[in-house]
Amino acid sequence: MSRTITSAAPSAAERIRSACAHAETSVLALPGTDPIPTSVHHLRACGDVVIAVARNSAAVAAAAAEVGSPGVLELTDLAPLPLRERVRALVWLRGRVRAVPGHAQRALAAQVAGEYPHPGLLDVGHTTTLLRVVLESAVVADAAGAESVCPHDLRSADADPFRELESAWLQHMDSDHADVIARLSRHLPVRLRGGSIRPLAIDRYGITLRIEGPENDHDARLSFHAPVDTVESLSRAIRLLAGCPFFDRLHGSERPS
Repeated sequence: MSRTITSAAPSAAERIRSACAHAETSVLALPGTDPIPTSVHHLRACGDVVIAVARNSAAVAAAAAEVGSPGVLELTDLAPLPLRERVRALVWLRGRVRAVPGHAQRALAAQVAGEYPHPGLLDVGHTTTLLRVVLESAVVADAAGAESVCPHDLRSADADPFRELESAWLQHMDSDHADVIARLSRHLPVRLRGGSIRPLAIDRYGITLRIEGPENDHDARLSFHAPVDTVESLSRAIRLLAGCPFFDRLHGSERPS
């Protein structure tokens, strides 16, 4: 897989935060054990990760040690479309896995729910237990390559403001706006225009297209003239990039239409 990048794009720290928000599942790797699935993962603003694992998981015993246990949490960001290769990015969060005292479990679950209301949090204290991963380093890898991020940069970064709406927008563009995708494809090198072109990602800096060719795939990033932070400004930026002034603006906060 190869990639074309044009000017502005999210920082590696922003990409990690967005990928963590998009990823539906994660697995925890600890020394001497098989990968352990988590039912909840949440990268907090303070820079640590809260995960939920089964109460009888090997991770619970390992984290109970006085200094915790070294571990790596792996997350996969998948495209919301049925592409030939759905993986958009992989994230590895390395640090020490520490136990959360029993009396603090419910309070921490409530804090996480305030930022990330995942239904799996209802199982905490019943079938699952919360653990903390105190980060030491983070790595994100995608078609552009791999990049590491220090905890300080991760703490100061924000996830993309459109992360919760992106999946619906991409699905709508793919199913109902082939004309807009065709207009956007005019920015691609001529050699790539013959493949199947699908929307892969949208963020405040631009849109990424996936070109599925006969033999391999290519990701092409098309940047907006300037970063956007509202649905209205995003709609205008897409229209300008597509050269399509009559493309209907995004309706409400749900999707491009």
